[in-house]
Order: sequence, then structure tokens, then C-alpha cells
Amino acid sequence: MKLEFAPLNIPLRRRLQTAAVLQWVFSFIALAQCCLAGFVLLLLSDWWIVAVLYAGWLFLDWDTPVSGGRRWEWLRRCGLWGLYSDYFPLKLVKTVDLDLKKNYIFGFHPHGVLVAGAFGNFCTEATGFSALFPGLTPHLLMLPFWFRIPLFRDYIMCGGLVSSCKSSLSYLLSRNGGGNVAVIAVGGATEALDARPGALTLQVKNRKGFIKMALKHGAHLVPVFSFGENELYDQMENPSGSTLRHVQNRLQSIMGIALPMFHARGVFQYSFGLMPYRKPVHTIVGSPIPVQSKPNPSNEDIESLHQLYLQSLTQLFETHKSQYGYSPEQHLNIT
Repeated sequence: MKLEFAPLNIPLRRRLQTAAVLQWVFSFIALAQCCLAGFVLLLLSDWWIVAVLYAGWLFLDWDTPVSGGRRWEWLRRCGLWGLYSDYFPLKLVKTVDLDLKKNYIFGFHPHGVLVAGAFGNFCTEATGFSALFPGLTPHLLMLPFWFRIPLFRDYIMCGGLVSSCKSSLSYLLSRNGGGNVAVIAVGGATEALDARPGALTLQVKNRKGFIKMALKHGAHLVPVFSFGENELYDQMENPSGSTLRHVQNRLQSIMGIALPMFHARGVFQYSFGLMPYRKPVHTIVGSPIPVQSKPNPSNEDIESLHQLYLQSLTQLFETHKSQYGYSPEQHLNIT
């Protein structure tokens, strides 16, 4: 494979953007392992008392990820994320105003490989969430597994990440006064295995847990579509039924996380690596679907609201697709 190297005269700001995204890729792929290894090494060193004290803190703080987390606004507004956003670039688009007295579930689609758009738009202020939706507080839901890793859990909570378990979602949606936004990548790990340029496959048809929670708490549903999310990485071919897909599905069932075999560009060359492509990502926040509280929703209630959500999501995509490079013949494939 012939390597295409980056030119030497790239402007400094573009190099800083690359560095910002590089640290984000590292955080997503390897920081958790480094934090765990660091904690173990600290425990085995002469400074073991520090690790023991942290373990005590961890015990006392164990429920924080399911109780709204512990965000740090300074980190969310750090200039580093402006560079990260400009790399692609990312843009958050509001279609309607949202009532700050209500609680919301934002259904984020598609998941993509590393949910770059969801992170940039809802875990940082780089794209101006607070300016677009004043009075609303976003929380991106993440697998509970990651909040069990020492030190890493504290870092990700700073950006507003919380556990995706039911009790965590219930905590957000039941808070009086409204203004809370739970952002859920509905397709989850399974959808990540289908994320590649041009893909429009969404794993939503059998995802109804968030619908049930919306009904229980009367939280309004908002479909969100991130145009360009799937364009950031290529993947090895893994069609349904292939050996690779079988192995990926098996590992996912055991570990609970997806392992897409993705690649894009490198830091100093454009031919191969784990850095995402510089492709624009436009995240469109649709109109809310009003939901009346039903503490014990029936299957019919859940199915009816689910169908309404799918219609709203499809309409959101169809309304904006031509603006972001899709042809009239392209449609969502909801499975």
C-alpha cells in the first residue's frame, strides 16, 4: 500500500486540531486501560496508601454515575474541544425551541464507530449547546462497565457522561423542574458494526426500552440525526453471516461492547490509521414528541409511541438529507 504523507507546510491550527482529536481517540481506545494499569501499579508501589484512599473514595462515590454524574463545566468549555470540533468540523443544528420545564430523551442516530458527534455536541460546549438550548443540561449515556474503571470514570463524568442503566435514566427523567436531557445512542454497540461511509442502517426497530422509560416519566422524545457520522471511518467488510461478524457478535455478547475493525487515516499520513477522516458532521435536533406520563404503560402504548418516534426520525432524515449530500433515492434502513 502506497502511503500518502501529509505536507510539511500544514498550518499550525490544523496540526493542533489533529492533536486534539488524537488525544480523544486515545481516550476512547486506550485511556481506560491506562487508568486501570496506573491504579494497579500505584497499589503495588510505595504509594499504595494513595490507592487505598482512592478505593475508599470510589466505594463512597459508587452511585454517582447513576445519580446525574459530576460534570465539570471548565473541562466542558476547554479550548481543546474547540480544536476537536473544528477538525471535522462539527455543527449542532436546532430546528425548534425546547421547553426548559420539560425533561427529554434525545435519541441519537446513527451510533457511528466512536460516536464523535454525540461526544462533541453533548459532552462539550464546542458547538454551543447551552447557547442553542439555554436552561437544558445534556447527559450522554454510556455503558455502566466504563464507570467501574478507577480514575477513568471520574474523567468521563466531567463531560456529563452518566451510566446507561435504568436507574440512571430514571434519575434524570424524574427530577422536578425539568431541564434535563438524556442523550441515548439508540442503536448501541450493534449499530457500530454497520458504521461505514454511505451506510444508513439503524438498529431501532426492536429498541423500545427508551420508549417505555419516556412513557413512565412523561419525558418528551426528540429524534436526533447526525449527518456525516458514518463517514468518519471505514470498516473491514463484515456482512451478516460472515466469520468476522460472527466473531464480533460473539465477543459483544460476552463483553457487552462492540469491536468494529475500523480504520481511516494516520497522524502524519492519509493512507491508514485510527484517526477519523476530516468529514463534516451536522447533528440535527428534531422536534419533540410530547409524551404523557403513564407509570404502567401497556404494550400497545409502547408500540404506538415507538411507531410515532420512527415516523418522526424518518421525517427528520428525509427533510434534511438533500442539504447534506444524500440523493432522493437514499432512505433509512431501520432494522
